[in-house]
Amino acid sequence: MTEKMLKFVNIGLQNPAKRSVDERKKDFNEIYNDFINKKAKEQSSRCSQCGVPFCQVHCPLHNNIPDWLKLTAEGRLEEAYELAQSTNNMPEICGRICPQDRLCEGNCVIEQSGHGTVTIGSVEKYITDTAWEKGWVKPIKIKEQKDQSVGIIGAGPAGLACAEELRKSGFQVTIYDRYDRPGGLLIYGIPNFKLEKFVVERRTKLLKDSGIKFKQNFEVGKNTTLEELKEKHDAILIAIGVYKDRNIDVEGTDLKNIFPAMDFLIASNRKGLGDEVELFDNGILNAQNKKIVVVGGGDTAMDCVRTAVRQKAISVKCLYRRDRENMPGSAREVSNAIEEGVEFLWLSSPNKFIGKQKVEGVEVTKMKLGEPDTSGRRKPVIIENSHYKLEADMVIKALGFDPEDIPKLFNSENLAISRWGTIKIDLKTMQTNLPGVFAAGDIVRGASLVVWAVRDGRDVAVQIEKYLNNINRKKEQAA
Repeated sequence: MTEKMLKFVNIGLQNPAKRSVDERKKDFNEIYNDFINKKAKEQSSRCSQCGVPFCQVHCPLHNNIPDWLKLTAEGRLEEAYELAQSTNNMPEICGRICPQDRLCEGNCVIEQSGHGTVTIGSVEKYITDTAWEKGWVKPIKIKEQKDQSVGIIGAGPAGLACAEELRKSGFQVTIYDRYDRPGGLLIYGIPNFKLEKFVVERRTKLLKDSGIKFKQNFEVGKNTTLEELKEKHDAILIAIGVYKDRNIDVEGTDLKNIFPAMDFLIASNRKGLGDEVELFDNGILNAQNKKIVVVGGGDTAMDCVRTAVRQKAISVKCLYRRDRENMPGSAREVSNAIEEGVEFLWLSSPNKFIGKQKVEGVEVTKMKLGEPDTSGRRKPVIIENSHYKLEADMVIKALGFDPEDIPKLFNSENLAISRWGTIKIDLKTMQTNLPGVFAAGDIVRGASLVVWAVRDGRDVAVQIEKYLNNINRKKEQAA
């Protein structure tokens, strides 16, 4: 091992090169070039193979990171891929979009010792992209087909991960989704420069080739009720995510040209997929030649500002009420946005939106950080008489997401929800108050990371399988 690994002392940190700022601002392609084989081996060899792998501990999926880094350093890429995919249903996606700086890489032992982290995400992406290229990624082979079926509502990461795990066990799986393409947030919420859509499409095609059925443009509550869906399946999973945007409670929010982040991103992603998008084509949801103000500091806000840059906005400004060190989004994404010309106005909050019929400007209030709140973060406090005005042709609200009214949406008033509107589950069984109905992902935990949705999807698949096996046992005993 000492010959292949522990090279962090002599070999420095090196990420895959980014495309130049001028080049990448002109298109929506991913900004990082791929590792070549030699560099992937070299960077993997920097892993210290520490006794307590904090990278693995801080990964929601507890991926076997040191082991597949070692296999990569030794040139055993197919084995590295098999290990990576054994704990992660979409490693090529997580390698691209996980905030590694807050998870595995941020907790790497050699990063903490000052040698620079191992580039875990880039290696994970390299391993899995190589696997696709070499044909190592194959549809699921079912050893024993089972008669029991599961209906999954939502084709996002939690639903897809659960579907794959249940299919491996031989269950019949049908996924119902409101959109015309599977993938949820992965296909319509995340821009191409972070996640090119062919990556998602080849993953969902693999699931279709594995025998998982997809019913698109299907809305529970409109096309059928939850009760009717229960009659068709032995178990149901609700994994619809959270998509209702949080509003800004200030004067002027009813002015035209103030949009939720998802409206803006979905229009852009649909256009990139070749769809006709009337609101984009007529200029309403297009940032071109406009002064854009984005309100918020998370990853969605970063997606919006970087999309606006690529749509050739005149200027792009981001308002965030705390400072850079307290932003909830990925530090890497903030750096990318700054490189691309986004202006960040830290410690700033909108006081009101100005305009007659459509927004013409934003009155901004300066903030300072006060005492920590219940979350432990220092609370932003208004600085009196600090108002100033920003010109704006379009304002994008990226303040996070809340659940929709699920009992009303599904025409199922008996479904229990929390005071936050998320679905209540038994934390051990992941089952709702309705027998045979489970829930997982953001609709349970609130808006979170894709990697957590994958983890929840895997966990709920285990609980659904237990539930279905228990039903079978009872039938056998009764017989």
